[in-house]
Amino acid sequence: MFRRVFFLLLFCANAYAAPADDMERMLAERGLIVQLQEMRHSVADRTSSLISTAMGFIGVPYRRGGNSVETGFDCSGFVRAIYEQAKGMVLPRRANEQAAATEVIDKKDLQPGDLVFFNTMRRAFSHVGIYLGDGKFIHAPRSGAQVRVEDMGASYWQRRFNGARRVLQDEGDAASAISASAQR
Repeated sequence: MFRRVFFLLLFCANAYAAPADDMERMLAERGLIVQLQEMRHSVADRTSSLISTAMGFIGVPYRRGGNSVETGFDCSGFVRAIYEQAKGMVLPRRANEQAAATEVIDKKDLQPGDLVFFNTMRRAFSHVGIYLGDGKFIHAPRSGAQVRVEDMGASYWQRRFNGARRVLQDEGDAASAISASAQR
């Protein structure tokens, strides 16, 4: 999605000298305003579906190697199940593999639905959760616990934060249409 937004920004930057009214008229003539609004709604719908699916699993017990509500979840099994159920995407099974298969982003750029990784076992990317917004994330924490929401600002998680990643989708959504229109 970053690449798609980049193309839109590049298109807008090329027309920076045009007065605001001219820019708006030009975007409207190309149908880009409608497409941008559709893209915003599409992203919001997908994200809210992902978050609501994840929140529906609060209280499911942790189980090492678990990847279903029936057996319980470990951290990566939880993330994998949520993405598969909410978005139809199959992520790798292990947290470190999920980190390798997703796009690196800055912590300051986190958006709901992004993945957050932690070093909880003295190795990089040994724990994963799904960012919810406002510094909160949902995860399957450890043996004896249940899926729950935590604050990334807590000292335990701050000290162990290992990175943020974004799961990219290769689909023909409104962003693709915007970048295609901008290139014409």
